Amino acid sequence: MEWNKEYIRRSIRYYANIYDHIDTESAAERIKAGIWFRGPNVWILAFSIIIASVGLNVNSTAVVIGAMLISPLMGPIIGVGLAMGTNDLDLLKLAAKNLLVMVLISLAASTLFFLLSPLNLVNPTELEARTSPTIYDVLIALFGGLAGILENSRKERGTAIAGVAIATALMPPLCTAGYGLSCLDFHFFFGAMYLFIINTVFITLATYVMVKYLRFKTVSGLDPALSARRRRFITTIIAVVAIPSLYSAIVMVRDTDFERNVESFVRENRLVSRSYISDYRIYKDHGRKVEVFLTGEPMTYEVQTALFASAEAHRIKTDQLVIREHSLGMTGEEMNEMVREIYDRTDRILLEKESQLNELQTKVDSLARRVESLVMNPNITIAPVP
Repeated sequence: MEWNKEYIRRSIRYYANIYDHIDTESAAERIKAGIWFRGPNVWILAFSIIIASVGLNVNSTAVVIGAMLISPLMGPIIGVGLAMGTNDLDLLKLAAKNLLVMVLISLAASTLFFLLSPLNLVNPTELEARTSPTIYDVLIALFGGLAGILENSRKERGTAIAGVAIATALMPPLCTAGYGLSCLDFHFFFGAMYLFIINTVFITLATYVMVKYLRFKTVSGLDPALSARRRRFITTIIAVVAIPSLYSAIVMVRDTDFERNVESFVRENRLVSRSYISDYRIYKDHGRKVEVFLTGEPMTYEVQTALFASAEAHRIKTDQLVIREHSLGMTGEEMNEMVREIYDRTDRILLEKESQLNELQTKVDSLARRVESLVMNPNITIAPVP
């Protein structure tokens, strides 16, 4: 047993050891080189901002991903983490200044684009997705940052940086904030900037932690009192950024649960006495509510009571359910006939589908037998399948 434990420990050290595969000096030089923001980087940032804005404008995920791949925004953020981890105050000032300039240019470019764009966003789903950060965005930024600094530190660099750029999504929030400025919609602006701050803070934190863990060379010693103040500052920033995102995640989970409960409730009560649920709408702006539209004969008190009891069983409170009735002006017999027609039509469709499946299964079985015969007797000529 003792041998097995030792073997397991050796195996873990063998596979998990990273020190043999990193070069911190070369990594520090690469990160410092990526901090500089002038010349080509200025134009690349502007181009990537326009590309991301176009992608958000037309709801194209592929275009947005392309913009994230070419954006140079990651450089100064990792540079801030490196500077904090190595006590390099000059580098910290330079990285922070370049990051601020990049953010201002990005906001200006995206705002100008959306002001001049002739396209109207009827359903801005890509933009809306960047206005409600959750704890999941924190986790993505944290682990994306860890992967980014490890990739920068490898002796033989791979393709992880591209994946980190896509996962952490630095460009879309800035473009969304620019959209908010262009139409003076501060829900978009503040929500998107909060997501960008989350990404920035936790990528920086991940870089700082890995720089310490990988033992990058520090510039100079740090006064213990100053070190303690810096740790308290970092902890405060993390708490201020993370706690609202945790609340957003809880709200998102509850909204998802409510939607699932509503779908189950509607599915179970599609037919209500001599009426049926023709549609429903979910509202989340001022408390979670569902509006259900019933078509058919007016409900009796007993039927309405049973419907509310079913909603309670699906964890939908009485004050969360609003019922809208629409009478078709049908008699009971006419309603029953309509329901029978719906069931008959459904049965016919299912029978047709079953017949088609059986026919396809027959052809597949025939083809399988022919293939088996051909394998067993390769000289036999097989006739085509009808």
